[in-house]
Amino acid sequence: MRVAFLFNHDQIHQVAHSLPIALALAELAPDIQVILAPTNARIQAEVVRLAGSRIGNNLSIQPLRVHRRRSEILAALTEPFAPAQKILVYGDNLDFFRSLDVLVVAEKTSLMLKSRYGLDRLKIVHTRHGAGDRAIGFNPASARFDHVLVSGEKIRRRLIGEAGVEPGRISVVGYPKFDLHASTRTHALIDDGRPVVLYNPHVSPHLSSWYKMGRAVLDWFVEHDEYQLIFAPHVMLFERPFALTIDKLRIDRPGRIEERYLRAPNIHIDLGSRASSNMTYTNRADIYLGDVSSQIYEFLLNPRPCVFLDAHDTDWADDKNYAHWRAGPVIGDPIRLGDALAQAARDPSGRYAAAQRTLFDQSFDLTETPSSVRAAQVVARVGGIELPVPAMQPARRIAYA
Repeated sequence: MRVAFLFNHDQIHQVAHSLPIALALAELAPDIQVILAPTNARIQAEVVRLAGSRIGNNLSIQPLRVHRRRSEILAALTEPFAPAQKILVYGDNLDFFRSLDVLVVAEKTSLMLKSRYGLDRLKIVHTRHGAGDRAIGFNPASARFDHVLVSGEKIRRRLIGEAGVEPGRISVVGYPKFDLHASTRTHALIDDGRPVVLYNPHVSPHLSSWYKMGRAVLDWFVEHDEYQLIFAPHVMLFERPFALTIDKLRIDRPGRIEERYLRAPNIHIDLGSRASSNMTYTNRADIYLGDVSSQIYEFLLNPRPCVFLDAHDTDWADDKNYAHWRAGPVIGDPIRLGDALAQAARDPSGRYAAAQRTLFDQSFDLTETPSSVRAAQVVARVGGIELPVPAMQPARRIAYA
């Protein structure tokens, strides 16, 4: 059996959601050919770095690129505005995709292999990328996958109720990214006793706090150096001159980071390095400040104070797409940051702490068996192979908070 894991994005942030599954599958099933398929040099370098010496024998790497002249021209013309290469790579590599039994992906554009190119025999497994609440994660496209791997009961329930996914096509496997990055502790900040706040705005213009109030947030921290701030937005926010989202057809310009923020001694700015994706900052920060990013759930691996920014006058209280806003105070004006940060830290009634525990437990089903192993067993089963349950070695277990 040939199983490929496709890494098809501009940035590296989706790699950790599927690569651990590939590594586990190659280890558990030596007779299965496991292929790592990155679609650009940046992602290829990260895949090679993380997989390391395990590449070899039944685990191989097959870079995919656009190679037809028309595709190359179109990709170059649209690059500043939209990721056309991400779409074109499918049509340019159909022979590769036809050679597979199972394709494992973290995004949904791969569904065009079935809808546009007629590869109905190919089984496509969706790993998703994150445990967040945004509505786009539960749209009807999810029902077109042959199987969907989810982190917890919350995701399973919403996929059935909102996306129409058949229950038999969903497996709860935990969160493979935790197998790879849950213990990441390195950071660029000096621990001088000041609380460290992580500001993590999303890229989507219709949801993000950045476009309307982001600079006011940075200004507030420039004036309040009793805090250290990590400004690590969604890695795609500053990837292009314009941010375009298709779920609500919005476009906006993130702009540039002004010199006064770059020079502020209490502000660390990271617009897309590896540390923005590997849980370095969610593990390091004392307080989370954000809007709709699924990184809030990775932060809650170790529950701590949270504050949320509502830049769109959202009626959120009973909206499941904003369930994570129950984890801390929600404010609509950065001028209220001081009070909100203090309120989140005090939490005298324990309201936010209780909500955080509930949100985490609903989002992640974690067991003694690593999530990547559970997921690998499902992938093999989709391809018609049953794998034995391996004996777990203590060193391979992760102690979740």
